Amino acid sequence: MKKAILKKAAITSMALLTLAGGASSAFAHGNDKGHDNGKHDQKDKDKHSINLNFKDEKELKWALEYIIRLASKGVFNGYEDGTFKPQQKISRIESIVAAVRLMGLKDQAESQAEMSTKLKFKDADQLAKKYPWAVGYVAVALEKDLFSETDDAIQPEKSATRLFAATLLVKALGLESEAKAKANSDLNFRDADKIPAGSVGYVQVAIEKGLITGYQDNTFRPNQPVTRAELAALLDRTDEQLPDHDAQAITGKLKAAASGNAIVVVKPDNSEVALALDPSVFIFRDNAKAAVSALKAGDEVLVRTFENKVVFIEVTKNAVENAIVKQTGKFNSIVAVNAQGKIKSISFTKDGDNSTQAFVLNVSPDAAIVGNEDLLVSGQTVELTIVNNIVYTIKIVA
Repeated sequence: MKKAILKKAAITSMALLTLAGGASSAFAHGNDKGHDNGKHDQKDKDKHSINLNFKDEKELKWALEYIIRLASKGVFNGYEDGTFKPQQKISRIESIVAAVRLMGLKDQAESQAEMSTKLKFKDADQLAKKYPWAVGYVAVALEKDLFSETDDAIQPEKSATRLFAATLLVKALGLESEAKAKANSDLNFRDADKIPAGSVGYVQVAIEKGLITGYQDNTFRPNQPVTRAELAALLDRTDEQLPDHDAQAITGKLKAAASGNAIVVVKPDNSEVALALDPSVFIFRDNAKAAVSALKAGDEVLVRTFENKVVFIEVTKNAVENAIVKQTGKFNSIVAVNAQGKIKSISFTKDGDNSTQAFVLNVSPDAAIVGNEDLLVSGQTVELTIVNNIVYTIKIVA
């Protein structure tokens, strides 16, 4: 599955430090919408809306890419007032919710079975009273060993620290055994003595996996609270290392620039999928937010949909501008035609290809056949004019 995810090409040293200090947390009071009154209504709202355009977008700055990517997956959303509040500190319960959702366990956590769990923590009654929607998430976190064996309280409103975050996400990656095996690692931080002995291995693994680093002054600051923006960076790094982290996304190349409110993606198996664009679709191209008009034929993309409409497009590799290729070889067959009876794709074997492997190539609806079209049969030598991986001319070679 696609691994090449755009990373900011230019991040200031200060922003890099902030990112490196990324820790965990999650939604605004667990439900992403700022409700701290215990009323769980976000589950229903998540089914009917997804917001990738925040009122305080200018404040997101270096974290915008991470935040939008996670929001498009339903992992980390904003508030009901349309803001994200990147500098707001995150609580432990928000951290747990984010980790569980990142692991793809949202539906399980919100199931009636998990929501009905009788938790054994000494503050379980407080959780059930103030954050009833989070009971299932805590239950799943317990089942997935995201808590320590010595944890006797959830402390939902306590700020999530860098140490708490690093430990939580190492556990989310299933690396607890590796962390325990590295419990005697020598951490080179000036404040290493502030990291509990039982947490040393988790910090070591988090560093090795690139989830988190120290600061320029060679400190780790394990007890420093983290912000929502820092969370986004850390979650995104963790997400890349989870198996099938983009299994629900559609990847491939754009067959053409966006037409009206739709795009056509040519998937790696050469099948095509036509997708309608949500009016608020969020597009990343060249490490920045872009308009629909910026999409080009041949762009390699990662697409996420919500309720059958595209809400997020990330251009993972730009199309080569006006990449015109002349290729001679053998025509094998017409693979598909469109509704108007025009050639949609062909099978073609390149000259000089020792493997004699046949390739399926997409053909433009406006493609021209030069020469005697009756000669376009299996084995006929042809010269193709290909622009951004789309065949525009099929020339019969005598």
